[in-house]
Amino acid sequence: MKITKMFLPALFAVAPFFYGCGDKTDVVESGTYQGTIKEVEADKSEIYVKTNDDKVLELYFTETTTLTRNGEAVAFDQLKEGGKVEVEVVKEGNRLDPVAVKILE
Repeated sequence: MKITKMFLPALFAVAPFFYGCGDKTDVVESGTYQGTIKEVEADKSEIYVKTNDDKVLELYFTETTTLTRNGEAVAFDQLKEGGKVEVEVVKEGNRLDPVAVKILE
């Protein structure tokens, strides 16, 4: 009984770490996809995009990822949850590398 009383609060304390946006993410083939930004994690230069065919892509920006709006380069802070984007990705094993991200709205 004492173990349960000690274990239960600890379980609730760590539960958020198991759930973040990281519901389930998908790995798709290299290509270009359109969708909506589900989450932006600026401190990690990471976004989650829900594609028009209901896949969730986890994308970590690299030093070579381009980010544009109307053909002009923009800063990462221009990405907002709910924004429409077009992403070009390259599949590297089980990882997707974003080559280009275009803000559509």
